[in-house]
Amino acid sequence: MADYRSGKIRVLVVDDSILARKVIIDGLSARRNLEVVGYAINAIDAKNKVKQLKPDVMTLDVQMPGVTGLEFLKSFLPEYPLPVVLVSALNLGVFDALHAGAVDFVRKPDGDVSTEIFVRTLASKVVEASKAKVKVQKNPASSAAVPGAASLGSAVSGRIIIGLGASTGGTEATLEVMKRLPEDIPGMVIVQHMPTGFTKMYAERLNKLCRMEVREAKDGDEVKRGLALVAPADLQCRILRSPLGGYRVSCQPGERVSGHRPSVDALFHSMAQNVRCQMCGIIMTGMGRDGASGLLAMRKKGAYTIGQDEESCVVYGMPRVAYDIGAVAVQASCKDISTALLRHLRSQPGGR
Repeated sequence: MADYRSGKIRVLVVDDSILARKVIIDGLSARRNLEVVGYAINAIDAKNKVKQLKPDVMTLDVQMPGVTGLEFLKSFLPEYPLPVVLVSALNLGVFDALHAGAVDFVRKPDGDVSTEIFVRTLASKVVEASKAKVKVQKNPASSAAVPGAASLGSAVSGRIIIGLGASTGGTEATLEVMKRLPEDIPGMVIVQHMPTGFTKMYAERLNKLCRMEVREAKDGDEVKRGLALVAPADLQCRILRSPLGGYRVSCQPGERVSGHRPSVDALFHSMAQNVRCQMCGIIMTGMGRDGASGLLAMRKKGAYTIGQDEESCVVYGMPRVAYDIGAVAVQASCKDISTALLRHLRSQPGGR
């Protein structure tokens, strides 16, 4: 936990690059609520510094010489369950590190991400991580689809649309839900707060590990059975009715909604406004309140709504707000959300 006597969150910076360390240390030190208590240049140095300095949060470069960030997490977190924010270039390995127990990640500055945006985002993620529960995987290698997700078949005869939103801790929480669903699940749209460039890789990862088809959404994509669409980073994703029937996604630039782009609220409010068939909304782990008001609007329109419970959340923020304002019909653990959803789907007569 943060040292609230000083009012500051103690941060250890781990990166082998002198330039990267300077950018991170200078940027975080400029925040009144953060204190960089030290740095480490590799995994062995980091382990020693954690024992010595007892930080509240650690930032960790994913790609380091010798022992990589991923290898370090696998051996380190079971012994020292410290919140870790990854600092990564555009690399698929970040998702393996999140699966190993890291709380969140930030994309390193490059041609698409400025140093100013990087530092601001990292500082925000460090604050969020300081309040997070570290989830250490007992079997980090096990992320494939689990048995028992029987086909819905004719049990769902009408059109149903499912919206799912998540933030901090959501990459793995969403996977826990998705890998328990059948290949013929009703059309889904997923908003996961994530840096640019990573949503396509995340969709590809889900596609490999889950039964249904999963891909990054493109403007105009049809929402259809057996397909889950992941909202692209830095675009607002909404569901619209097609002129000839059915539904499609709109993925367009726009103002931030509830502080985010894409925003769970933007998706959920569009569903409440535009969807005329049956719909379900799922809100999962994350800091803040994005998605709560949209989920309430959906519930008022007759949607079945599920909120992740406090025990299984990395950060019980978004689901808590949604529950408190009456937007959640049922709470369930990360592993039980799929059961609640499928039970509801099988009980419905169908949609239009």
